[in-house]
Amino acid sequence: MGFFTDEWAEAVRVAVDAGPEQDGKLPSYWQWIDRAREGYTATWALGVREMGAYLVLAWEGGKCVDARITTDPGAADYVLAASEATWRELREGADPGRVVMYRGLRLERGNVLAFFRVIYFFVESLAALARVP
Repeated sequence: MGFFTDEWAEAVRVAVDAGPEQDGKLPSYWQWIDRAREGYTATWALGVREMGAYLVLAWEGGKCVDARITTDPGAADYVLAASEATWRELREGADPGRVVMYRGLRLERGNVLAFFRVIYFFVESLAALARVP
């Protein structure tokens, strides 16, 4: 399965919809994630700058209901992009929280405050995404 292909996008949708592996963190952290996810509705466009391609993930009612690869982020609520090198680091095990915190994956469009209200949910979804081969 190739990176940023339709097959990979569907595997990512399944992985992020299943949620993160719940190990190594306090139960209160996972309770926060569950509350943030409950009823969550938004669309994320996650891009690779050099490829000019985006993985668009659509969330409705806390479920990831659609995933597709496109060259246009369209009307996504949040558009984030990273270099190929950053995506490679994520897929090789880099800490997703640090990647976001140190601006390896940058929010290019969207309400910053609303995005960061659910940042840990986003980071755990990014971790699930990074585990897809």
